[in-house]
Amino acid sequence: MRTDTPSPAPHAADTHDMIRVQGARENNLKDVSIEIPKRRLTVFTGVSGSGKSSLVFGTIAAESQRLINETYSTFVQGFMPTLARPEVDVLDGLTTAIIVDQERMGGNPRSTVGTATDANAMLRILFSRLGQPHIGSAQAFSFNVASISGAGAVTIERGGQAVKERREFSITGGMCPRCEGTGSVTDFDLTQLYDDSKSLNDGALTIPGYSMDGWYGRIFSGCGFFDPDKPIREFTKKELHDLLYKEPVKIKVEGINLTYEGLIPKIQKSMLAKDIDSMQPHIRAFVERVVTFTTCPDCDGTRLNEAARSSKIAGISIADACAMQISDLADWVRGLDEPSVAPLLAKLQHTLDSFVKIGLGYLSLNRPSGTLSGGEAQRTKMIRHLGSSLTDVTYVFDEPTIGLHPHDIQRMNELLLQLRNKGNTVLVVEHKPETIAIADHVVDLGPGAGTAGGEVVFEGTLEGLRASGTRTGRHLDDRARLKPSVRTPAGRLEVRGADTHNLQNVDVDIPLGVLTVVTGVAGSGKSSLIHGSVSGRDGVVTVDQGAIRGSRRSNPATYTGLLDPVRKAFAKVNGVKPALFSANSEGACPACNGAGVIYTDLAMMAGVATTCEECEGKRFQASVLEYHLGGRDISEVLAMSVTEAEEFFGAGEARTPAAHKILDRLADVGLGYLTLGQPLTTLSGGERQRLKLATQMATSGGVYVLDEPTTGLHLADVEHLLALLDRLVDSGKSVIVIEHHQAVMAHADWIIDLGPGAGHDGGRIVFEGTPADLVAARSTLTGEHLAAYVGA
Repeated sequence: MRTDTPSPAPHAADTHDMIRVQGARENNLKDVSIEIPKRRLTVFTGVSGSGKSSLVFGTIAAESQRLINETYSTFVQGFMPTLARPEVDVLDGLTTAIIVDQERMGGNPRSTVGTATDANAMLRILFSRLGQPHIGSAQAFSFNVASISGAGAVTIERGGQAVKERREFSITGGMCPRCEGTGSVTDFDLTQLYDDSKSLNDGALTIPGYSMDGWYGRIFSGCGFFDPDKPIREFTKKELHDLLYKEPVKIKVEGINLTYEGLIPKIQKSMLAKDIDSMQPHIRAFVERVVTFTTCPDCDGTRLNEAARSSKIAGISIADACAMQISDLADWVRGLDEPSVAPLLAKLQHTLDSFVKIGLGYLSLNRPSGTLSGGEAQRTKMIRHLGSSLTDVTYVFDEPTIGLHPHDIQRMNELLLQLRNKGNTVLVVEHKPETIAIADHVVDLGPGAGTAGGEVVFEGTLEGLRASGTRTGRHLDDRARLKPSVRTPAGRLEVRGADTHNLQNVDVDIPLGVLTVVTGVAGSGKSSLIHGSVSGRDGVVTVDQGAIRGSRRSNPATYTGLLDPVRKAFAKVNGVKPALFSANSEGACPACNGAGVIYTDLAMMAGVATTCEECEGKRFQASVLEYHLGGRDISEVLAMSVTEAEEFFGAGEARTPAAHKILDRLADVGLGYLTLGQPLTTLSGGERQRLKLATQMATSGGVYVLDEPTTGLHLADVEHLLALLDRLVDSGKSVIVIEHHQAVMAHADWIIDLGPGAGHDGGRIVFEGTPADLVAARSTLTGEHLAAYVGA
C-alpha cells in the first residue's frame, strides 16, 4: 500500500492569481496585454509619458473603482465621481483598488493633519472623557462646531390640536468665536483700497471694478453719507466709517431703489468668500495685496475657545497636544494609563506611531493639510491603510519616494513590503532605482514618450531588466560623478535669523552665480529656509510643484503663450482674424463651446462626459478647420507633441520664430512628449513644475528657486535636467535647488545640508561646502548616502 497521497488538484478558487489585462488602449497605450502577479510588489518603470499611469491608474485602478461604484444604488452613485469604462478589451482578476496618489490634500482652511487622519477625533473623545474640568461631549473640543444656544415657542400637534410649548436648546462647541475656527483673522491694508489724498470723484478707489463712471459712482455720489468731492483724509470719523464699514441700507438714487454697503463687507462677500485659486489674476493680485492674515489674538492660533483650552489631562490641553510634534505626542499618550479608555488609547497610539514609522513624526496635528508637500500628503494617506484589517486589496502608489531623502526611502520600502506581506497586491509607479530594487516583478514601458511609447518593452525580474537593454535597464546603474572643479561664487545672498517653522535662528550665506543645492532629511527645514527667507525677494523666481491655476480648457499651448504666435501665423496665411483659431473665442464649435466634450448632468445619477459629435472632439467649427498652415489645420497642430511642433514651426511655410522659441524651451525642460492641447489638469506635479520653468525662463529674474525638479523624471532624463541647470547658471543666473536626488547633489557647486533630524531635531545647518568636502567628511546622513552613491 502507498502511504504518500497524491497532491490534490488546486482548489478552483486558488487559480486566480493574476490580474490579466488584454488590449489596453487608454491614452497612448498601444494594445497592451500583460499579466500582473497578485500578492506581489510590481514596479512600473519607463520614461515620463511612456504610459505607466495610463496602464496602472487609467486602466487597472479606474476599472476596479468603476466596478465597485456600480455595486451601490443609483442614488448613492449620484454622489460619487463619474468613471468612464477604460479603453480595454479584457480586464480579469481585479481586486479592490485603493489609490494612494500625490494629489495635495484639500486646501480647506479648517482641514489639518489631525482632522484628515482621524487622530483629532480620537483626541477629542479622550479629552471629553478624561479632561478636567469636564466641559462637555467631544464636540466641545472641536474647532469646527460653534457654541449656540436659543429658546423659543414651538408648535406641536397633540391629540388633533396645535399646542405651543417653550423649548430651549444649547450646543457646546469648541470653535473660537473671533476667528471662527481658522486660527487667523483677516486685516485690511486700507492704503491698498484707496489713495486718501484724492476724493472719490478724482479716482481715490484702487479696487478692481470700482470706477466712478458706472453704478458705483452713482451710489457713492447719491448716498449722501459723505462728500464725493472731498479728499478721503479730510473725512470725519463717521464719514470714514460709513465709507468702509456701513451695514447694508436701502437708498434711492435718481429714482431707483439701490442698496448701499460699506467697502469692506462688500469686498468680503464678493471676493473673500471665493476660492482664491478660481479668481481672475488681477483680482487675485489685489486680494493678496489688500488682505493680511494675522494670528487670532483670542485663541492664539489654536482655533479653540477658552473653555476647550481650559480642560486638561495631566496638565496638557487639547490645544497643547495638537501643537506638539507627533513623535512627542505619541510618547505622551503612551504615558497615560487609563483602563476606562484603553481601546481608544491603543488605537490613538497606533495611529501616532504610524506617523513616526512612516517618517512624518516631525509634523504636528494642527498643521494645515494644504501646506503638506505632495510626498507628505501621500504618506499621510498611507497611515489609514497601514493599520487596516483588509487584505487581498490592490494598493496603487504614484512615486511614493517623492520628497524623501535617501535615508527615508529605506523606510518607505519597508512599508511597501509590509503591505505586500499582509497578502496585498502592490503596484508602484516609480523612477528611483532604490525602490525598483525591491520589486518582485518589474514592468518597463516605452520605448519613448507620448506616441513613441505605450508598449511593454520588458517584464520580469530586476536582473532581467538590467540585461534587457531597454532605456531603463541601461540607465539603472547610472551614477553621477562629483565635478572635478566647481564654479566660483559671484556674490552672496544673506539670510539672517531665519526662524520659520522649525528653523532655529539660522544664519547662512547662499552663494550667487553658482548651482546651490539645499538638502537634508524630510522635515529638516529646507523649504522653510528657502520659501520663508529667499522666495519673496526682488529678482527671485520661484518655480514650485503647486497646481497651475487654470480651467479644464487650459493646456500647454495657452499656458506658455504659444497659441498667440500660432493663431497670428494661421490668420496671416489665410487672411482672416486670429480669434477664429481660438477654441475659447469665435472659432469654437457651437455644440460644445470649444470644450471638445459635452458634460451631461444626469441628476441623481453620475454625470458623463462624451466626445462632441459635431466637431468629433476637435473643439473648432468645421469652417475653421478648412484654413491650413503648412498643410495642417489648427486642431492637428494642437494634437502635435512638442517635439513634432518644434520641427513643424522651425522651417518651411509654417516657420514661426516666436512659437519655435517657446517650443525650444519646453523641449529643454524634458517635456518634448507633451501634446500642445493636453489639458493641464492631467499633468503630474513634476510636469507642472517643468512647464512653469519653461515659461519662467523668459523672465528677467536673476535667482531661480526650484523645488525638487527631478520629481517624475526618468533616470535617463536627469542628465538632461543637469545640463539645463548648467545652461541656466552659465547664462548668468543663480540657481538654488531643494533636492534629494544624489545626482543633483553630486553636480552642485555648493551644498547646504540641514538637519540633523526632522522637526525639532532639525532646523540647523549641519554642513555647507562643496560636494567633494561633504563626501570626504561624511559627517551627516546626506554625506554618507552621497559617498555611497558616488562610490567614494
